[in-house]
Amino acid sequence: ALLGCSSAPEKKGGGWLGYTESAKASYYSSKYQSKKTASGEPYDQVKMTAAHKKLPFGSKVKVTNLENRKKVIVTINDRGPYIKDRIIDLSRSAFKKIANLEAGLIEVKIEVIN
Repeated sequence: ALLGCSSAPEKKGGGWLGYTESAKASYYSSKYQSKKTASGEPYDQVKMTAAHKKLPFGSKVKVTNLENRKKVIVTINDRGPYIKDRIIDLSRSAFKKIANLEAGLIEVKIEVIN
């Protein structure tokens, strides 16, 4: 089951467009650099990518830091996170655009935009 608040995905064509969810976000450790993601592409900490448990690979997701309202758009290319209360793992660069890396975890809202 998904954690946090969520809304049902748009039913037109069975897609996820408009799906939202709120909980914590984290980011990948540098040790995962160049390791294969679940989609088959190598993890690149410079790219704007993320992991989600269920969203289809290639989904574009707007991630909003609920504390400072900063936003970033990421592409889902991996599965996870598998830690309670976390909904998305961001690449290092994506996390850095919306929060200080030292925070480690932030409260976010995600919205599928494409």
